[in-house]
Amino acid sequence: MTIYDIAEKAGVSASTVSRIINNKPGVKAETREKIKKLLEEYNYTPDENARGLVKKATKLIGILLADIRNDHHSALAYVVERKLREYGYCSIILNAGYEPEMMVESIQVLEQRKVEGIILVGSTFQNAVVEKKLKESMLNIPVVLANGHLDLPNVYGILVDEISGVRQLVELLYAKGKRNIAFIASLGTLSSYRKLQGYEEGLKKYNLLEQKVIIEVGMEKEAGYTGCKKLLERYPYIDGIICAEDLMAVGAIRFLNESNIKIPEQIAVSGINNSIYGESCYPSITTLDNKMPETGLMAAETLIESLNGIDRPHKIMLFPTIIEREST
Repeated sequence: MTIYDIAEKAGVSASTVSRIINNKPGVKAETREKIKKLLEEYNYTPDENARGLVKKATKLIGILLADIRNDHHSALAYVVERKLREYGYCSIILNAGYEPEMMVESIQVLEQRKVEGIILVGSTFQNAVVEKKLKESMLNIPVVLANGHLDLPNVYGILVDEISGVRQLVELLYAKGKRNIAFIASLGTLSSYRKLQGYEEGLKKYNLLEQKVIIEVGMEKEAGYTGCKKLLERYPYIDGIICAEDLMAVGAIRFLNESNIKIPEQIAVSGINNSIYGESCYPSITTLDNKMPETGLMAAETLIESLNGIDRPHKIMLFPTIIEREST
C-alpha cells in the first residue's frame, strides 16, 4: 500500500496524504480524519528511505567495533543502539577488525550509506590511520569515540580513567597484604597501556616497581589460563594477580583451582570490566567497574545532542570503581 493508493481511496491528491503523514496544516478536519482512518486500516508505514531523500536525512548511525565477539564492547554497542532507537535512529553495526586499513574500509561503507553520525567502540580506533580518514572525508558529521579521543573538531571522546582505576586495584591488593603483584594483559591498544600505566604507578607508590611482573598474552579465550600457568612457572612467589579483562581472570582462577592454590589466601586475583564472568566464576572475581553502560549512554546522548546542534565538551572523563568479591 503506497501513498498513491491511500490518496486514490480517499479521493484526494498524494500531496494531501503527505501533509497528513507529516502533520502539516492546510487540510480540512473531515478530510484529515478520513485519511487517518485509511492509514490505520491499511497499516500504512512511510518509506523512511524516500522521506530521508526529501529531508536529506537518513536517520542512520554507524557503530563500529573491532570484533563484535568481544562481550564488553558488544554490550556497550547494545546500550548505544537501544538509546539511539529511542530517538528514531537506525544503527548499522560493523565488525571493523583490528587492522587500521580494515577500519578505514568500514568507515567508507558508512560513508556510502550516508550515515548521520558514527560511534567507534574501543580505544583501538584511536590511531593515525583512522584519524586521517575521518579528517579527509567525515568532518561534516559528528563522531563519538567510546574510551578514546581523536583531536578533530567533530570528534567527541568518552573516556574512562583506567589509570587511576588499576592503581586502586594495586592499592587494594597491597592492603590485603600482597607484595608480589603481577599483571596479565593483552597489550597493543591504548586502553591496555593505560591499564599497564596504572599497574606501574600503583607499584611505584609502595616502592615495588623493581618487582613488577608483566605477562603478555593473546586475545584467545584461554589466555588467562595459559598466562597464569606461565606466570607461576617463572615466578612461583607471586601472591597477587591483576588481569586486564575479567575473562582472563576467569582463566587464571581455573588454573589456580586446578593447582590447588587457595584464593585469595595464597594468591588474590582481580579482573577489569565488571562483566557477567566475574559474578558467575568461583570464587567470584573482584573487578574494576569501568562504567560500560554509562559510557554507552553518554556516547549516544553526546551524538544526538551534536546532531541537534547542542554544544558538548569534546572530552568527558568517567571514573571507575572497584567491586570487591571473593577473589581478594
